[in-house]
Formats: sequence, structure tokens, C-alpha cells
Amino acid sequence: MAKQGGIYKIQGLRQRWIIYQVLEDMLYSLYAALYLGALVYYLWSTNLVYGLITFPIVFAILLSINRPWQMTDEKIAAFLNKEYPELQESSQLLLLPVDELNPLQVIASSKTASVLTDLKISHKPFAKRLITAFFFLIIATGLIWGLGKIFHIERVFFGPNRPVAVCAPGTMDMAEKVLPQISSVEITVTPPAYTGNAKRVQDKFNLSAEEGGAVSWIIKTNIAVKKITIQFIKNGEIALQSNKKHTEWHASTQINKPGFYQVSIDGKLSDYYYIQMVKDVAPVIHIKSPKQYTYIDAGEAQKVTINATLNDDYGIAASTIIATVAKGRGEGVKFKEYMLSFAEVFDAHKPKYDLQKLINLPTLDMQPGDELYFYVQAQDTHKQLSRTDVYIVSIQDTAELLSMNGVLSGVNVKPEFFRSERQIIIDAGQLLKDKDSISVEKFNARSNDLGIDQKLLRLRYGKFLGEEGEDAIGAPNNDPANPADFSNAAKILKEYTDDHDNAEDAGFFEPNIKAQLKATLTEMWKAELQLRLYKPQAALPFAYKALRLLKDLQQKSRSYVAKTAYNPAPLKPGKRLSGELDKIIQPINKQEIKAPADQLEVLKNAVNVLEGLKSNPALKQADNRTLRIANQELSVRASAQPGVYLSALNAMRRILLVPKANLADVNTVERALQKALRALKAMPSSQGTSADMGLSKQYYKNLQQANR
Repeated sequence: MAKQGGIYKIQGLRQRWIIYQVLEDMLYSLYAALYLGALVYYLWSTNLVYGLITFPIVFAILLSINRPWQMTDEKIAAFLNKEYPELQESSQLLLLPVDELNPLQVIASSKTASVLTDLKISHKPFAKRLITAFFFLIIATGLIWGLGKIFHIERVFFGPNRPVAVCAPGTMDMAEKVLPQISSVEITVTPPAYTGNAKRVQDKFNLSAEEGGAVSWIIKTNIAVKKITIQFIKNGEIALQSNKKHTEWHASTQINKPGFYQVSIDGKLSDYYYIQMVKDVAPVIHIKSPKQYTYIDAGEAQKVTINATLNDDYGIAASTIIATVAKGRGEGVKFKEYMLSFAEVFDAHKPKYDLQKLINLPTLDMQPGDELYFYVQAQDTHKQLSRTDVYIVSIQDTAELLSMNGVLSGVNVKPEFFRSERQIIIDAGQLLKDKDSISVEKFNARSNDLGIDQKLLRLRYGKFLGEEGEDAIGAPNNDPANPADFSNAAKILKEYTDDHDNAEDAGFFEPNIKAQLKATLTEMWKAELQLRLYKPQAALPFAYKALRLLKDLQQKSRSYVAKTAYNPAPLKPGKRLSGELDKIIQPINKQEIKAPADQLEVLKNAVNVLEGLKSNPALKQADNRTLRIANQELSVRASAQPGVYLSALNAMRRILLVPKANLADVNTVERALQKALRALKAMPSSQGTSADMGLSKQYYKNLQQANR
């Protein structure tokens, strides 16, 4: 009987494990459905069907992976043996038939069954993963709530500066207060044709419209009214037209500025409603390749590939490449402009294009020494143009690199190592010419010799960066054990330390010069590698690049000082030494400096009026005029920062409409005005001194010291 109870307990634990596993998969599926549904809701569509479809799909996938139904009683018994030592690893005996057990196993089985029946098994090992899944679900719910708040704030306050997703009717969830006479409102937003967006209808006064779009209002009232107008802040007002019963009113206008508006029914004003304008930004162009400065060395293909990405909120209409070829030097330079087009057709007006253009430089009549300047220009459907920076592609002139101009003159004599790279290039070119007339062994030997010359040149330049020459590695030095050098610590340290990387030795150059020297050594390494592999043709591009970097270093080491001459004004001999000074007068410069107008004077006066309203809530006529002027300034700030000043703007309107101001509204407006007022800058002034010249302070100081 005890054995049957143990078997039932094992089977109950198996069912509990399966239930926990299914619940865990269900929570993870709900976690995935919430995330995907929230992202689709905020970024693309307000339809919740995507989240509902995600839940069963993910749930089925997790069940097929975990397969909780495959859990067996033997695995549960193995788990019990591992977690509970008092079972003496005999739980699996309860699952075997009685007739298959020997007498010793029967005794152990009955003992294990009695222990298992009274054993209190914790749910934590079974529910551990379930608790983790529940914890992740709580985090997902909090993140989705925060994501909703962020998207809501962006759509309300930051929408005029960036494109946002188009809101469907009824999705503007800000609480609106409407006048009691209004039974319903229907606002139709018609975007401009170039946007490609469809017309949409909403039933809220707060609206979001594309720049230049048309907005029409249809307001229905529950009673007949005489007049309805829509008043814009600093943009005038429009009057609505009515039907014969004066219960349905309509008007339309074009939106070109963000701001706020109010609905006026027979003189009664509503709350402020915002107008969010979505601006059409210019196309954004990103060139992935080539780099802004590209050199084509000797031996490289004279081609350049332009990879560009174009992005626009409403679509790209056209894009071209404006290229200019510069030929010649100095005053004899000539320019020729080309307009190149991409192979892509822009009839579809897609918002993103990945473009590629291969330019064969010889087709533009470019030769070594010429330069290509180009930029990419794009136009969107609203005919807004944008362009990139200018990119430069230069074909290296090998004749100029190998020329001896400026080297043979006595004024510009450089050390030998500044000309060694040129000699290596000349010898490599001669070796390629002699390739067919000499044997393979001799060709390889000459190529290896050039590699040795390249190595020696590289080691020579490496000394400028503090590198160690190969001839100094392992070289014998004076014996430090000489008795005469017993106390010479410097000599001993020099023998047993490696000081070739001293910062003082390697710090003679500026960082950009050192970086260019390192790049030169890298190119020499590559050229030496190809020469040692008997490939002088492959080594030439690296050698040319190293030579070009060296010539750039030569130009940077030069200094030029222009000669100047002084040309005095011509003197009139007849007026010399005459002593006539009547026409020499003292120069007088008159300038009237007016103090700049204080733009915050209106707000300062309004703060004084609000302070008076705290003691006397009745608003005087002069104070009413002051607050109305401040109301205009406050409305401008509310258009730029509605989250800070919109509540104060509503409170100011209530103060102006009621005969006695409410203290809460006064405090709200005053706090907003204090935020708008800048802190006054401290003016320079002399430090005040006491009449006794600090004697009293010195007296008390000495008195305290005497009392110690």
C-alpha cells in the first residue's frame, strides 16, 4: 500500500512538472507577443492582430522544442534520488513490478515508499523557470509602458521637427475638453500630393498635419448658435460657415506653421488645441565608398566605384553626380565638368535607394597627375535639393615622382636616403624590362638584392621612430665586469636594459608626421615582401606609395618666407619744413550707444501684477492690459515648449476671463514666468571696505589668539 502511494506521488510530481513547463512556455509566448505587438503598434500600424497571431505561433514552437509530455517517471525518480539523500537512491525501485524484485530490493522498496510518502517535496525546483518567465513578463510590460510614453511624448511635443507615423482616426489619446455646445467634430487632413499619403479623418481637435497640407473642420452643435470661429495664436482667425439650421459648421485652411488654436462659440473660448506640423526634410545622402581623398598609385586600375545610399521621408525624384576634372599645374590648370547619372530609375519615388556607379577615369580624358572632384546631388518629390561634400580622386604622376627637379640644385640638397626609394623603383622597372633577356636565377637574384636594399632603407627610416637597427641586436659591448666601471651604474643599466624606445629619442616629430612615417614603413614592408618573392611588378605599387609619402614629408619640412618691401608715400618738396599745422586737427569720434531693449520687461511687469493678485484677486484694467501682452509672449513660448508652458497658458486665459483670479492659477502662471526669466548677470563693482580699514577685524583676530 505504501508502494502504491509512492508511485502516485512520483506520477503527481510528473504532472506538476508538465503543468509548470506548459505555463512557462505560455508566459514566454505572451512575452514575445507583447513585444512584437507593441513595436508594430507604435511604429507601423494600430492593428493588434500581429500580437494575437504571434502568441499561438511562438507557443507551438516552444512546445515542439521542449516537449514536456516526454517527461517520464524514471526521470522524476532520478531527480528525487539526486535532491533527497534520505531516499538512498532507491526511488526507481518503486516503478518496477513486485515479481521482478529480489528480497533485498523488496525491503528497500518498501522503506523508500514509506519515506517518500511522508516526504515534503518543495515546488521551487519545478517552478524555478516559471518564476523566471513571469519576471521577464513583468519587465516586458514595464518596458512597453515606457515605450508608449516615449512615443506619445515624441508625437505630441517633438513632431514638428521630425517625421512621425501618421495617426489613424481616434488614436490621439490626449484628453480633450470641448465646449458643451459641440456634439461632434470631424477633421479631414489632406496631405500634399508629393507626399503620397492618403487623406485621413479624425474626431479630435488636436491634429497632426504635413507641411502645406489642407485641414477642414466640420463641427456639429446640439443647439443653434450664431457664430463659430477658429482663433490661431498670432495667425489670425477663420470664420466657419453654417447650414440653414446653424447646427453644422465647416471651414478649411492650409497648415504652414505649428502652434495652437481655440474654438470660439458665441464668444466662449475652448481650451488650447495643438497643431503639430510634420516638416519635409531634405534628402539624406551617405557615400559608403570611395574615401573623401583617394589616391590611385601606379599599377592600380584607374577606376573608382561610387556606392551611395539616398534616404527621404516621401521619396527620391532624381539624383546625379557632378564631376569636375582638373588638368595641369599652377596658372595653366584647366577644368572640365561632367554630369553623370546612376543606372537606377527614380520613377517609383521610393524613400530609399542603394546606388552604385563605376567611373572609368580614362573615359573622362584623365591622365597621370590629373584630379577628379565630384559630389552627389539628390532631389526629393518636393523639389528640395541636397548634396554631399566634395570627394577627390587623384591619379599619381609617376614622372613627377621620379623627376630630379629640386634635388640636383645646390639649394635643396637632401641626404642620400631621401632618394633611395626612387632608385629602387628605377631598378625594379629596369629589371622588368630585362626579364626576357636574362635567366631566371639572375632575375631572382637581382629581385632579392632589391629586397635587401628596400630592407636597409626601411631600417634607416625606422631609426626616426626609435626602432632598433638589426645591426645593434646582439652586438657585443664593453665588458661591464671591468673593475674600472665598478660604480658606473649607467653602463650596467645600458648593458642589461633595452632603451631603444626612449620617448626622447622618438619624440622629435609631431604625431601626424610620425603616423605618416609609420605608414611609409608599412609600404616598404609590403614592397620588400614582393621583392623577396621575386615579384617586382607587384612591389611597384607599394614602392610608389612609399615614395609619394616621402615626398609629402619633404614638402612638410620646407618653410617659405615671402620677401616684403616698404614703399613710402612720395613727398612734396615745397611743403617740407614749412611748419604749417593748421590742417592737422585732433580726430573726434562720436558714437551714440543706446541700451538694448529689455525683451523680458513684459514678463517682469506681469510677475508684479500676479504678486498683487495674491492679496487682491480683483483685476484692474491696466493690469489686464499688462497680462494680455504677457499672454502673447507666453503663447510664443508655449508653441516651442508646450510641455512647460501650455498649462500656464490655460491658467492665464482663466485669469483674464473671470472677474476674480484663482490663487492656484496665479501660482501656475507665476512659476512659468519665473522659468522664462533669465538670471541677471552680476555686474562688476568695487569691493566695499569698512571705515576702520579692517582694524576691528584684526583686533578680534588677535584677541582670539590671546585667549587660547
